[in-house]
Amino acid sequence: MTWVLILGAALAVFAGLVFLLKLPRAGWELVGAALLLGIAGYALQGHPGQPGSPREAVDVPEGAKEEQIAERQAMGAGFGKGQSWLIIADSMSRRGQYGSAADILRSGIHESPNDPDLWVALGNALVGHSDGFIGPAAQFAFQRAATISPEHPGPPFFMGLALAQSGRLAEARTIWAELLARAPAGASWKDDLEQRLARLDAMIAQSGPAAAPAP
Repeated sequence: MTWVLILGAALAVFAGLVFLLKLPRAGWELVGAALLLGIAGYALQGHPGQPGSPREAVDVPEGAKEEQIAERQAMGAGFGKGQSWLIIADSMSRRGQYGSAADILRSGIHESPNDPDLWVALGNALVGHSDGFIGPAAQFAFQRAATISPEHPGPPFFMGLALAQSGRLAEARTIWAELLARAPAGASWKDDLEQRLARLDAMIAQSGPAAAPAP
C-alpha cells in the first residue's frame, strides 16, 4: 500500500508540473528522472514499517533565501518568459539544493537563451552553491542577463549583492550606485536599494581605506 501511495504521489506531482504549471516538454525527462531517483533512494534507504518519532513543530522564520527569491520575482516581472523553469528552480533553492537548481536553469536557458530572468536566477543559484561567493560563472550569468536586457534592475542588483557578500564592497557600491542613478522615480525597489546602499557605505567606512573605491 505504501508503494501505491508513493507512485500515486509521484504521478500527481508530474501531472501538476506538466498540465497546471505548463512545464515545457524539454523538461519532462529531467523532472521524471528526478522523481524516479527519489523513489529509488527511498527503495534503498526507506523503512515504512518503522515506528515514527514525533517531534515538536519548530517555527522557522523566513530566511534570506525566501527574501532573495521574492526580490528577484518582483524585479523580473515582465522581463522573461521562463516561469515554469523558475518555479522548479526556486523550489530547489528554498531547500538549499543550489546545484540542482542551477542544472534546471541551464535546461531552461538552453530552451530560452534570451530570457534574462533565467540568467539572473542561474547567477543566484551558482552563488548559493559556492556558499555566498561569486565566481566567474555566476558573474558571467549576471553580465549576460544585463546584456540581454539593459533596463532590467535584477542583474546589477544581484551582482552587487553577490559582490558585497564576497567582501568586494567597493565593486558592489559602484554597481548599486549606477543602478540607483537610473532607477525610475516610482520603482518599487528603489527605497530598498537606497537603504542597502547606505548600509554598504557604513560597512566601507568601518573597513577603512582598503575597501574604498580607487580614485
